[in-house]
Amino acid sequence: MDSLNLMNISKKREESRFADLIDQAHANGCYTCGTCSGGCPLTDMESVQNERIDCRKALRMVLLGMEQELVDARFPWICTACYRCVAGCPMGVKLTDIWGRAKALRPRDQVPGVLHKGVESCLQTGNNMGIPTEDFIETLQDLAAELAEEECPGFKIPLDKVGADYLFFENSKEVFADYEDLKWWWKIFYAAKADWTTSSTNWESVDWGIFTANADASKEFARRKVENMKRLEAKTMILPDCGGASMGTRINLEKYFKHEFGPETGHDYVYFFDVLLKFLKEGRIHVDKAVHADRIVTWHDSCKHGRGPRLYWGDDCFQTARDILGYCFDMKNFREMPHNRMESYCCGAGAGNWPGPYQAEKTEHGRYKVEDIKATGAELVVVGCSNCRDQIMRNLKKAYDLEIEVKYIWQVVADALILEK
Repeated sequence: MDSLNLMNISKKREESRFADLIDQAHANGCYTCGTCSGGCPLTDMESVQNERIDCRKALRMVLLGMEQELVDARFPWICTACYRCVAGCPMGVKLTDIWGRAKALRPRDQVPGVLHKGVESCLQTGNNMGIPTEDFIETLQDLAAELAEEECPGFKIPLDKVGADYLFFENSKEVFADYEDLKWWWKIFYAAKADWTTSSTNWESVDWGIFTANADASKEFARRKVENMKRLEAKTMILPDCGGASMGTRINLEKYFKHEFGPETGHDYVYFFDVLLKFLKEGRIHVDKAVHADRIVTWHDSCKHGRGPRLYWGDDCFQTARDILGYCFDMKNFREMPHNRMESYCCGAGAGNWPGPYQAEKTEHGRYKVEDIKATGAELVVVGCSNCRDQIMRNLKKAYDLEIEVKYIWQVVADALILEK
């Protein structure tokens, strides 16, 4: 390459909308070894071959001044931000940060599918589905009355309770349609005699901003959660079950609201895995292993509960999840997937791909997870993320003729609960 071309590339980098991120993400450290694209499920997917972009090429596009081509491409949107590329990079390049910037630079009226509408609905109404406060309260109270009659006498929703130990957020898809899914956590709180609350406003657990790389919206959703925690004087915020939501919320809490947490403030935040394991270890809830007797079971490590936190903050929920399963199953019937923990494959639903419009791509992406599930011979797949559960149960199961049952890890606990008479 001659000096004139080098000067042009240098000038383009200085003027680039990625200029600040090139340094922050260590992008100049790339020496095109291909480890990122070699470990990325998108690389050899037939449904993406017409675009001919992989991780390595996408990064070179930015470094060579072809940033608009990447902004206009489908690649950043079908990437599930599973962090396999980041985990494998020998130079520590934060590749998913680059794809995130490309998504952020896409005009909002050109964001694929319904993703931006989801952001706008959350900003305007406090939840993705636009459910009015009155309807939300009535739905929760009706379901609570059902649960009290069915299994948990005296159960009521502690709505807007001040001074509770735990603050819990609902996923709008459950409030809108999957009503019964709400009861599993309620049963656990009831059995544990937990002091908890939920807010009547801005209760949406999912961070739709992270799906579209809308940093301002993502920050606002985290701020609302913090505001609810402070308003209700709750001691501990439970991070959302949705992997992307927990990841997005924690990123913003650490970046903008860290001063709101710690012994001096009386506030803390934890993953729901930690809450479940605490209840089990302390004997606040008891489960009957016979409920799941002789079932061959496996566990899906979601990217945003495992690999993501490990890379960002040095911790993860890998072992915590398995410890919880140990209370519910005879672990001689537990089968690890061939690729697990840091090596786990994404189910194909991450970074907004479950509600996103690219059906063929997210289905083909999921074949890696399907192969791992089949290798275990498991009849029950347990998950810890709502998007992972929907992708495996409602898409991959049918697309690949999987003869399996899919359950949340808190559903498994709730099913096996021994409730006091």
